[in-house]
Amino acid sequence: MNPADDLARLTTEAANPASEHLDRLSAREIVELMNREDAQVHQAVREVLPQVAQAVELVAQRLRNSGRLIYIGAGTSGRLGVLDAAECPPTFRTPPEMVLGIIAGGPPALVRAVEGLEDHPELGRQDLQKVNLSAADVVVGIATSGRTPYVLGALEYAQQIGAATVGISCNADPELARVCQVLITPIVGPEVVSGSTRLKAGTATKMVLNMISTGAMVLLGKTYGNLMVDLKATNQKLRARALRLVMRLTGLEAPAAQALLEKCHWEVKTAVVCHHRQVDAQEARQLLAREGGHLRRVIEPDPPERSSP
Repeated sequence: MNPADDLARLTTEAANPASEHLDRLSAREIVELMNREDAQVHQAVREVLPQVAQAVELVAQRLRNSGRLIYIGAGTSGRLGVLDAAECPPTFRTPPEMVLGIIAGGPPALVRAVEGLEDHPELGRQDLQKVNLSAADVVVGIATSGRTPYVLGALEYAQQIGAATVGISCNADPELARVCQVLITPIVGPEVVSGSTRLKAGTATKMVLNMISTGAMVLLGKTYGNLMVDLKATNQKLRARALRLVMRLTGLEAPAAQALLEKCHWEVKTAVVCHHRQVDAQEARQLLAREGGHLRRVIEPDPPERSSP
């Protein structure tokens, strides 16, 4: 098939009737149109929630067993994966190597487009080899078109060595389907600027990645209710948040809560366990490790059953 014809089959490359007179609109009309189009993203993601939940469970299982979550993509897709990976250490106190983001072209491609590299499947394989991909890991291949050779090559290699595979595309029946265990395809329709998949497709992808990483971390005990109790207090804002969390979960006043946090190297969960179980920091960490990091299981040994939604 002619490459142009092949590309024309993709929903994300189609012309959007709603924006055919885009260049005649005022600034207010442009942003109103974009806002109306963005409203479609929420529904598109809603329709793939069962598949996203599968991915969350798969990722949590691999991370629980010392595997890694590795995002890989080219262009906008790669940048979104790198962004999600970069947010995990400060938010969930994960080791930097637990969640990785790989973009075709490496770090320079984050700020300057290196589009030609996406056409080479062998580069996807090589980039996974560079991070020593193993069968314990899970690879999330991100390709809006569903046909990016770089991503296909990466997922094919991941399958060959036994790693778990997830594919994210914004087009129906993508080639990714043949190389992934879980396929997530939020169909957002044509873009306001035809083919500019940093728009609705990028928004849908960001939403899905948020769900995958956050959902997996919650299953791993990185939150207490909706509280970010495993944050890494590396700056003034995060230390203030850690202090508020310990005050809330222990009932201590600020000076006592801060003194406790300092003894626990600013580890919120450790500090809370020290208070509730009346143990030192070392024993608190041991209790948490015994319960897989779940704070609730340590300070509420017999929590009430979860009510039905």
